[in-house]
Amino acid sequence: MWTPENRPKYDRSKLRYPSDLTDEEWSMISPLIPGAKGGGNKRTIDVRAVLNGVMYILSTGRQWAALPKDLPPRSTVNDYLRRWDEDRTLDRIHHALYVLCREQAGREASPTAAIIDSQSVKSAEKGGAGIDPSGYEAGKKIKGKKRHVLVDTQGLLMQAIIHAADIQDRDGGVLLMGSLFGLYPFLLKLYADGGYQGANFQAGLRTACRQINLEIVKRSELRKFVVLPKRWIVERSIAWLNRCRRLAKDWECLNRRALAFLRWASVRRMLRRLCQKTT
Repeated sequence: MWTPENRPKYDRSKLRYPSDLTDEEWSMISPLIPGAKGGGNKRTIDVRAVLNGVMYILSTGRQWAALPKDLPPRSTVNDYLRRWDEDRTLDRIHHALYVLCREQAGREASPTAAIIDSQSVKSAEKGGAGIDPSGYEAGKKIKGKKRHVLVDTQGLLMQAIIHAADIQDRDGGVLLMGSLFGLYPFLLKLYADGGYQGANFQAGLRTACRQINLEIVKRSELRKFVVLPKRWIVERSIAWLNRCRRLAKDWECLNRRALAFLRWASVRRMLRRLCQKTT
């Protein structure tokens, strides 16, 4: 709820575009961006402007062709978006900001508890042999992709994967947990909904992360709205990420590119949390 007290915390009216990085946000992220490669011409492009272009596409959901002329060309922004994903610059930025957010909240860098959930999103009109296949989820009657996310008890994104919507939660959850590769060594507790119960998911979880204990948070049997313990945290996190209009639909041809935009949305959220004005 907007109030006269908290509105100044989110004021970005003095920026060229609300999606642009502030000086404080840029100062936090610029040391994590690699410099130009040696042996060639000097870099002439403004990397901050490139990142503003990425944030503009992410926040507004507009087509690449609609990128404003006062931002770098769409080919340049697209190329850096792909490059930062492939050389793991995005992973390093996300992890560094994640640790800072944990420290700001007075928590240890590596969490001990996490919540898992998925979100099905409709695919845009696209086709061809060069795209990752989508699927049909009969339960929600959605043809598209499924975003599987893992968040901590602060609601911060820890890990995510993108796959076809016809893959069941219990199978996609094993893929997600198997992608951690020891990134969070002190993780001991995992909260999940009823879609992850069953022997198959528990067996896969023991194989991927042997030390983690699973707790299923079931829905209330009462026919009324009830805030479910822990599950509301991941649902709130998904709502936070969906404020970026690029995520309103599955626009990307490749799951890897869709995952990159999801992680940039998490970076955007963490930057604003770290640099939020207090007055």
